[in-house]
Parts: sequence; structure tokens; C-alpha cells
Amino acid sequence: MSFDPEFTPTRAAALARLEAFLPVAGRYAAERNFVRPGNDHVGRVSPWLQKRLILEEEVVAAVRERWSFPEVEKFVQEVYWRTYWKGWLEQRPAAWSRWQESVPRLRAGLSGEQQELWVAACAGRTGIAGFDDWAKELVASGYLHNHARMWFASIWIFTLKLPWELGAAFFYEHLLDGDVASNTLSWRWVAGLQTPGKTYVARADNIAHYTVGRHVPDAGRLAAQPFPITEEPLPKVPAWSEAPAAAALEQGRVGLWLHPEDLAVERGELAGLRFESINASWPAGIATAAGWSPKVAEWTRAALGEGASRVGKHFGTEVVATESSDLATAIVEWVQTRKLYAVVAYRPFIGPWLTEALAIEAALAKAGITVHWRRRVWDTTLFPHATRGYFPFWERIRSAG
Repeated sequence: MSFDPEFTPTRAAALARLEAFLPVAGRYAAERNFVRPGNDHVGRVSPWLQKRLILEEEVVAAVRERWSFPEVEKFVQEVYWRTYWKGWLEQRPAAWSRWQESVPRLRAGLSGEQQELWVAACAGRTGIAGFDDWAKELVASGYLHNHARMWFASIWIFTLKLPWELGAAFFYEHLLDGDVASNTLSWRWVAGLQTPGKTYVARADNIAHYTVGRHVPDAGRLAAQPFPITEEPLPKVPAWSEAPAAAALEQGRVGLWLHPEDLAVERGELAGLRFESINASWPAGIATAAGWSPKVAEWTRAALGEGASRVGKHFGTEVVATESSDLATAIVEWVQTRKLYAVVAYRPFIGPWLTEALAIEAALAKAGITVHWRRRVWDTTLFPHATRGYFPFWERIRSAG
């Protein structure tokens, strides 16, 4: 499958995109809400950030080196939003499990009229200016400007009156930057669940202004007011934290499991370790289980392949990259064949890769092999602050410099 050259799934492409953005990063705050072709004042690094082909701290450091903090504060905030969402979801994983459960149930429960409307919305055939183009752009490119995502979600929920969960599933199916936390919680925010009572209602004049007249929906067709959406309170749990002993892992016959939620392992906490072997195998059923489109699955798999090649060269060791219908069993066989005594990996976040990780952990434990899960300092430092809204979180970061 060929990919849009704007989004090549490699670290080199990520760095090139960041470099192209740096000269105009200082205009981000003024220009970021405009949704127009060729708007280079938005970063568009999110697909690579989601796979950690490029790291958050690299992006923040690059823009702050080129610009004063006040000039790029709004952009830096957006980088931290992704971390905030992840930290928040780690402490309230039921937001994800409830969404998972609801999607097939809600699809099956659509009335005939709702079914037709849902199909039309996904195909871009509602007749609503802007909305239809954004649906088609998302499917074709795997990307959508953040402001367009907000308009789209609002129209989906409050104008079309379709379940927000199915809209989040549509985005997650097609977005190359389909981050479980950012996507699910952003849709919840538009619906008024994330910040109870605070909804986002798309306005025709706002759309017309920020698309520079390219999309001018009929105001009479858009919802003027939201309606309340409620839920049972989400239970709060402690976020997973790295065991103190993990940092003191002895060298020896240790293997690295590489997965597509952290593909820059040659940078950071694990970069100085020695690995006997690296496993970057692909679980055959994950795309179906996660609900990804073929484009998203292939982009993710290609990113994993590029990351495996690069990481293998860094560590100077073999890379095993097969496809398996049972990844956990394949990992056990890899460990036993190479006589490894432990496996190290960055622990995936809430979502489909964590499901794979927990299955791997259980299978290895049964075989008497330990998995040493690690987490980047960026995450361990910031996640504990994602307890309430974003702006208390941001003020902690801002005050720390």
C-alpha cells in the first residue's frame, strides 16, 4: 500500500516535517484555527508522535530553541495535551472499556433511519457543507485538522444526533494519529462528558470564518443548542508505575519487545542497554480487534518495520519480525529459542497494544520468564498531575519552567 508522501511512516519523515514547521511555529497561535489547504502554521506531527517515532520532548525542545516561550506557548500546550489525555485515561481506564463495549452494541441498536444516517455521515453524504468534505478527507488521507475534528464531532452528536461513541469509532478507524486517549476523550469533551456540562457546539459563522469561506453550512441545519448526555461516574484508579527494580536491570541475555507505541527506543532510558535479540512481530488480528482501516493498519505496521530496522542497528543485534496469530505464544517461543532470561519493553498505554502486552506478560510468567516494563521519565513525571482538568495540569508544567 502506498502512503501519502506527507505522512511517510519513518522517523526521518517526522524530523523533516518538524524542521519544515519550525520557521513558522511562532505564528501557530494566530493561525492554528484556520482550516485551509496548505496551512503550514499547524505542526501535523501527530501521526509520528502517536507512534513515538519522534518524542514529545524533542518537539518541545526544537520549537523553544527557535522561538521565545510566549511565541510558542500555545503550540507547546498542544503537545502536552496528548500527554495529559494519556495520563488522565491511565487513571480512569473505564472510559476506554465502556467505549469498547458500547460500539458494537450501539451499532446493532441503530434504527433503520439512524442506520441510513450513520452510513451517510461516514460516507460524506449528509448534504451538510464542510462535514461531508471532512468525512471524505479523513478516509482518504488519514488526517484531519483539529478544528475540523471538533466541528465534525459536534455536528455528528448534536445535529445528526448519532451516538458519540460511533463517531469516535469512525475517527479511530481512519486516523493515522488515532491515539486511544486523545480520540476517546476529545469526543467525550465535545459531548459534555469530559468536563461535565461543558459541550462544544459548531456554529456556521465560525466554520465559514475559519475555512475562509470554503465551507459555509446553512445555519438552520446545525444544532443551535446541545442536549445533555450523562453517564455513571468513572472510577479512578492509580496509574501504573514502574517498579523501582526495573531501572537496575542487569545486563545479560535480555530481549527487547518493540511495539508501535514507542518506536524511538534508541533514545531515552533503554538506549544504553544491551539486548541479545529484538522482537518486533505483528499480531495478525490486532487491526480487526482495534477497528483500524487497512490504511491505518498498514501505516502502523510500516512504522513498526522502520522502527525495528533503526533500533536493530542502534543495538547491533538481530530483529525478529514475523506475523503471528498469537503474539504471546510467539514471544514465548522467541524467548525460549534464544535462551533469554528476561524481556524489556516500554509498557503500552491503555488500548489494544496494552491488551497484547498483558497477554505476553501472562504467557511469559507461565514459562517462568519476567517482563520488565519501563516507562519514559516524561510520562512518569507528568501523568500524576493529570488528575483534574487540563489547565491545572498545564500550570504545574508552566511554573516548573
